[in-house]
Amino acid sequence: MESTGTNTAPASSGATPVAVAPGVVAVAVAVAAPAEAPDLVTVPTRQGLEAVDIIRRAASLAGGVGPVLHDGSGDTLGFLVPPGTADAWDLPGSACTQTNGRGMRFGDVDVSPTAGDTGWLLPPEAVGPVTDPEVLRAALGEAARLIEAADNCR
Repeated sequence: MESTGTNTAPASSGATPVAVAPGVVAVAVAVAAPAEAPDLVTVPTRQGLEAVDIIRRAASLAGGVGPVLHDGSGDTLGFLVPPGTADAWDLPGSACTQTNGRGMRFGDVDVSPTAGDTGWLLPPEAVGPVTDPEVLRAALGEAARLIEAADNCR
């Protein structure tokens, strides 16, 4: 593409003029790579709600809590965690699965849950992108201990 030395791409387009040869300017456009789909840690609702509270009280922990889903029956909560977490997740009483992008996409596209009455307890636009798995693991452990102590007081 020959140019008179001016960049005709709008400033907001992400275009950057690049000199290819004397008198020739190409326009390089930065294209964002698609984000990898997050994994999903599912836990019983009671333990999950406690974990949300624990992480929120300790907001300094690795960015706080990310998006959290609830199922329609009220039995489980699902925490979005970084891709790859499912490969090493081994916390008893919970499960971590790869979403492979099913039912949610981030950025400028739809993030609506798709199954039945499933919905967001904490929607993506209200919180950080994902929950740090180590922070979640610690909060779920503390939540389990709190629940056990409360149940033993009855």
